Amino acid sequence: MSFFHAGPAPQKPGPRRGALRDGLDLTPGMTVGLFGGSFNPAHDGHAHVAETALRRLGLDRVVWLVSPQNPLKDARDSAPLDERMASAAGAAKLAASGPSMIISDVETRMGTQWTIDTLRALVARHPGVRFVWLMGSDNLASFHRWRGWTDIMRLMPMAVIARPGSLLDSRTAPAATRFAAARVPSEKARLLPLMEAPAWTYLTAPLNPRSSTALRAAAKGRGA
Repeated sequence: MSFFHAGPAPQKPGPRRGALRDGLDLTPGMTVGLFGGSFNPAHDGHAHVAETALRRLGLDRVVWLVSPQNPLKDARDSAPLDERMASAAGAAKLAASGPSMIISDVETRMGTQWTIDTLRALVARHPGVRFVWLMGSDNLASFHRWRGWTDIMRLMPMAVIARPGSLLDSRTAPAATRFAAARVPSEKARLLPLMEAPAWTYLTAPLNPRSSTALRAAAKGRGA
């Protein structure tokens, strides 16, 4: 599989501030985790990542950014956006109740395809909000294939939450190696949202083995 090199991702003009109501209801001073994915479907493993980040980082909100289509995955395997939004909403209820979990299709409404473009737009639209990028350790292992991955690391702090089957791969991932000096001990994780990027931490917690791939395979088997 081809992957994007570590050079900077080109800057693209985003929507004007105030030109799009993103529905996130964020205010300056908040600490907010951004949790992106296809959520195809969402499951309690995703809830585990979101809940762990919310609790261990002391976040005010976690925004689930439901991707219109992951450019590294086959669109033919992807359920419609409304189904994936509903799936994410159901999974988020497992993580927390109340306003702390936000399910958003802002990437679709902004027309952004790549994560780096989405994050740049949100940072520009919400000055004073302290964002943290969240991902499971299974994604860290392939993070170097993402467009502008080094730009993401330098744009906002990042928290990686342990996922089954990827612990060793993620610890030795190119991103972890390249930014080894920026790693923050997990016992200082609550300070991460206030740090300047690059800064990242690796959080371990009781592991949840659920995966979207396994759930899709099981659903196909029931339908056969």
